[in-house]
Amino acid sequence: MEVKINREIRNYTESLIFGLSLRQCVFSALAIGVAIVLYFVLKPHVETETVSWMCILGVAPFAAMGFIRYHGMNCEQFLWAWFRSEILEPKRLSFRPTNYYYEALKGTLAEHEKEILSGKPAHKARKRKAGKKEEHHA
Repeated sequence: MEVKINREIRNYTESLIFGLSLRQCVFSALAIGVAIVLYFVLKPHVETETVSWMCILGVAPFAAMGFIRYHGMNCEQFLWAWFRSEILEPKRLSFRPTNYYYEALKGTLAEHEKEILSGKPAHKARKRKAGKKEEHHA
């Protein structure tokens, strides 16, 4: 005898009919009802093949609502999360990069640019200034 145990307890669903959960049974019955209504409403107006495709397209959303889960949410939870994030509480996110390395070296880069434009090495001028200050203090 073998007993199946889910690894995640939250994934457990009790089967009602043919291994389907209550939710899946309800949406399957709803899908069958929609297919029957679509068939009898559209049959007098279009051909049988077209009616069958229209029934499939009409039933697909109801079947999806019963069987598909997205990120652990069923259909109505997903639709509510989407509605909240896109309609009720939309947030405009913008990315403004900050180059901290450039900000830290901005002064040094400016001196280097002056050095290049003037043709004189700035680091030698700094050494001369530092030497003059030491002579002046002595």
